[in-house]
Amino acid sequence: MFRYFIYLAYDGTCYHGWQRQPNAVSVQEKIEEVLQLLFNRHVGVLGAGRTDTGVHARLMVAHIDSEEAIDEAWLAFKLNCLLPPDISIYGVHRVLPEAHARFSATARTYHYYLTLRKDPFNRVHACRFYYPLDFNKMNEAASLLLRHRDFGSFCKAGSDNKTNLCLISQAHWTEKAPALWQFEITADRFLRNMVRAIVGTLIDVGKGRLNIQAFEEVIAAGDRRASGDSMPACGLFLEQIDYPDSLFPEGKAPRY
Repeated sequence: MFRYFIYLAYDGTCYHGWQRQPNAVSVQEKIEEVLQLLFNRHVGVLGAGRTDTGVHARLMVAHIDSEEAIDEAWLAFKLNCLLPPDISIYGVHRVLPEAHARFSATARTYHYYLTLRKDPFNRVHACRFYYPLDFNKMNEAASLLLRHRDFGSFCKAGSDNKTNLCLISQAHWTEKAPALWQFEITADRFLRNMVRAIVGTLIDVGKGRLNIQAFEEVIAAGDRRASGDSMPACGLFLEQIDYPDSLFPEGKAPRY
C-alpha cells in the first residue's frame, strides 16, 4: 500500500467547509469526485482537519492510499486541470504508510484578518470592523493564551472533543497594511470554532469591554458562555500545517 499527502489551498467562500456533507458542497467532495474520474474507483480523501463553512485554507493537507505507485507530478497536474478554480493543488508527495494527515501533524497555524476600513478587495477575505481597537491591549491579552492548556471557553458548545487541551506556541496581532490587521496563532491542535471565538473575545479587550484580568478569567472558566462572539468565517485562513521530516522518504517535509 502506498500513501500520499496532497498539499492544497482553497477559497472557502462557496463551500460548506472541508468535510463532505449530505446536502451541501464541500472541498473534500470536489476532490473525491475528480479522483473518481482519474482512477475509475472511489478514492477516499482524509484531511488534516475540518474547516467550517466559508473558512479558507492557504494550506491544507490530505492523504490518499493506492495499491500501486502514483506519478505524483501527473496527479497534481490532473487535479489542477479538473478541479474548480477556487481549489488549487500545490503538490503530491509520497509518505510512509503510517503517516496520517491529521494525527501526524505537529502544529497548525491560523490567520484571522480584520480590516478597519471599507476595502473592495478584502471584502470576502477579511472581516470588516467599524470601531477603533487597542491592539496593544489585545496582544497583551493574547500572550496569556500561551500560559494555559484548557480552552473549553473557546470551543463550540456540543462539540464531541475528547479533550479541550491544546498547546498554543504563538498568538499575536500584526498590522500587515494600513488598516489591515492579522492575528496569527499556532498550536498542536485546535478545537471547533476555537480561533474565531478567541478573536471575538480579544476584540472585547480591544474595545475596552474586558480588561486583561477578565480575559484570563474567561480562559479559566472553561465555559463557552464566558467568552465573546464567534467572528465571521470570511476572515479565517488555515495557513500552515507542520509534519516531521521523518514521514517523507526523501527525509524532508515539503514547504509551500
